[in-house]
Order: sequence, then structure tokens, then C-alpha cells
Amino acid sequence: MLQTNNVQTLGSLEKLDFFDFRSVSLPTAIEPIEAWKIIMSRPQPILKIAFRIRDAISSLFGVKRIHGFSGRYADRVKEGDKLDFFIVEAINPNVLVLTERDSHLDVMTCISTVGKTLTVTSSVIYHNWFGRIYMIPVGPAHKIIVNRMLKNLQRDLLKQEQFSSK
Repeated sequence: MLQTNNVQTLGSLEKLDFFDFRSVSLPTAIEPIEAWKIIMSRPQPILKIAFRIRDAISSLFGVKRIHGFSGRYADRVKEGDKLDFFIVEAINPNVLVLTERDSHLDVMTCISTVGKTLTVTSSVIYHNWFGRIYMIPVGPAHKIIVNRMLKNLQRDLLKQEQFSSK
């Protein structure tokens, strides 16, 4: 597992089948779990459709259904808890590490902060041909979706900051 400056991945870069990171400068510093809750409190409508399609197709190949994001989370989250289909592997004021391990691939999403910069790092290791095929549409879509989520987070925090300063 690669672990540097609060960033964790499933393995070294040369062992990963997919690797992506996206960063955003926020108007205020927040903890990764708070960022997650803000982002996921209003899941993008396209994600609901995407997860339904994903579950319908994947279940035909013996992959468990994950049902997407609920938008509901406990006030306190600790290692071992579930955030929807993800397992919380690590959590502290500067990092939130989430994993989903399945028959076709393993996924790790690491949300980390340094000051007002928030970074989402995603890593994937395939287990079989279905994992490879699965990531053909998911890889590019993931980048677009994470970019949109980060822009929405930035906008929401800016609105909160402007509202609280009035």
C-alpha cells in the first residue's frame, strides 16, 4: 500500500490498474469526513441511474449489488464502519480512506486534506476480465464525476462562508 502525505492507495503505482487524483482549493479548511458528508448529502442524479445500471449488469456476473449513495450518515464515523457500500479503513482529521473489495476488483478512495486543499485519490486493482471491462466506462466517468463533486463542494462552502459572514 502506498502511503505518503496522508494519501493512501491499494499498492504502489506500478501495481495499480487505475489511479487518479483530483484536488481543489477550498475557501475554508474542513476535515475529509465533513467533505464526504457535504458531497454525498446531495448525490448527483446521474449517479442513481449509473448505479442502477451497474447493479443490473454486474449482478449477472455474480458481482454484489451496491445500491449507490444514500445521502444519510452517522454523526460519528470510525474505522470499520460502512459509508454506504464503502468500508472505512482509516479516519482522522486529515484523511478518510474508504474501500470496496469485490470479486472483480478492489477500490480505494482516499480523501485527504492539507490546509484548505482537499484531494480525492482513487486506486483500483482488477481481479479478472470483468474488472477490466467494468473500468472501461467507469474510469473516464469517475474523473468527470469527481471533478463535478469537488466543484460543488467548493461552491457550497463558499456559499456557507458568505452566508455566515453576513
